[in-house]
Amino acid sequence: MHTDTERCVRAVQSKDARFDGWFFTAVVTTRIYCRPSCPVVPPKAENMTFYPSAAACQQAGFRACKRCRPDSTPGSPEWNQRADLVARAMRLIGDGIVDREGVPGLAGRLGYSARQVERQLLAELGAGPLALARAQRAQTARLLIETTALPMAEIAFAAGFSSIRTFNDTVREVFALAPKELRARAPKQAAGAAPATSGALCLRLPFRAPLNPDNLFGHLIATAVPGVEEWRGGAYRRTLSLPYGHGVVALTPYPDHIGCRLSLTDLRDLTIAISRCRRMLDLDADPAAVDGLLRDDPVLAPLVDKAPGRRVPRTVDEAEFAVRAVLGQQVSTAAARTHAARLVTAHGTPVKDPEGGLTHLFPSPQSLAALDPEALALPRSRRATLTTLVRHLADGSLRLGVESGWEEARARLTELPGFGPWTVEVIAMRALGDPDAFLPSDLGIRRTARELGLPHTPAALTARAAAWRPWRAYAVQYLWATDDHPINRIPA
Repeated sequence: MHTDTERCVRAVQSKDARFDGWFFTAVVTTRIYCRPSCPVVPPKAENMTFYPSAAACQQAGFRACKRCRPDSTPGSPEWNQRADLVARAMRLIGDGIVDREGVPGLAGRLGYSARQVERQLLAELGAGPLALARAQRAQTARLLIETTALPMAEIAFAAGFSSIRTFNDTVREVFALAPKELRARAPKQAAGAAPATSGALCLRLPFRAPLNPDNLFGHLIATAVPGVEEWRGGAYRRTLSLPYGHGVVALTPYPDHIGCRLSLTDLRDLTIAISRCRRMLDLDADPAAVDGLLRDDPVLAPLVDKAPGRRVPRTVDEAEFAVRAVLGQQVSTAAARTHAARLVTAHGTPVKDPEGGLTHLFPSPQSLAALDPEALALPRSRRATLTTLVRHLADGSLRLGVESGWEEARARLTELPGFGPWTVEVIAMRALGDPDAFLPSDLGIRRTARELGLPHTPAALTARAAAWRPWRAYAVQYLWATDDHPINRIPA
């Protein structure tokens, strides 16, 4: 979008927050870059230039605006609605792969050479993987500076910087303030929100309005696995398995943001924890684009108008969700939770949760690969499906991470015994994040389709749903929401 100058100027002059994250405005006279909704008086059109990423602005010598904080915008929805090389690279960078494995590690996960990855990112985003990762490190550093009392040296390494000098130089360059000056400017309640020794951080996760939390949190709560997830004190809480340790997150819906309280055993996991929570809650979605297209259908329009801004509830761990999808085949929500809880108790890693009732991490594929099928209270065919899945996940022959190509993953899943269209598509929708995944054989969808006068056989409904592309996963949420089911409401 950043190449459409006229459209970008109109968005800046109207302070339209819907475009935050889509592009960034750099002001050539002040050398400052802003989000489109910056509250200051818009600059003259001839003084504006536009970039596709904060990293590109920084690389061009612009510093972040102190008023609108463009580094804290929702991410571009482009990376969640595409599965090409650039989109998968951006999801991996968001997960901190460059900090942990370098550019060669990023390229290896994508199956391309480092030169090819660099060239495509530069062409589309105006910055290479190192610059994009650097911009992300600067944002993480700012969060830690403003929300904790941690010493600057600890923040530097927790944010992914290789040295304190690099940390200091980057913060000064990006924000035009030294780290101590940045902390001094932070609101006092934020700076003292979490003691340095607790490992707890209180953050605000932004999103593009509107956001309807009912089915989003309702689905996560209704399907919560005991010991791994819970609803407590108005927050959805769960344990997280992370590269350097583990964590517990509490997520609370508010009208203009999601409250996020993170307790981490290692602060180096902050970036990936935030990235995974944002993905789980689908916070980088563009509801204007989704709802705008679905409203064109006279059957869906009343559903969208009644409760706009529905998101697709996703996951923090793709392998975990695939296992749970198999456990949930042809059984009730309660039965699926029971099966999953048994696996957790037998194979999950115990954790301590002083603030609630969480007890375990969900078991990894490696820990499940050696489980005894006879110990599973499942039909024999489903035992074979589960053990085959975890074996392929454990040995790496099946990858369901953020780097996965959606169609390739579908093909690999379809090859496994016991994986029919429903299971493959629900994994594509909620684990892989494909916004066009569709479940025409789902009983709830077929029942709702019949009640609304839509075709209700899978083939006919699929043909009818072609007009909903590329947002069929969101259409599923609107159709599901017509049912009186616990997944569609937040407990009182």
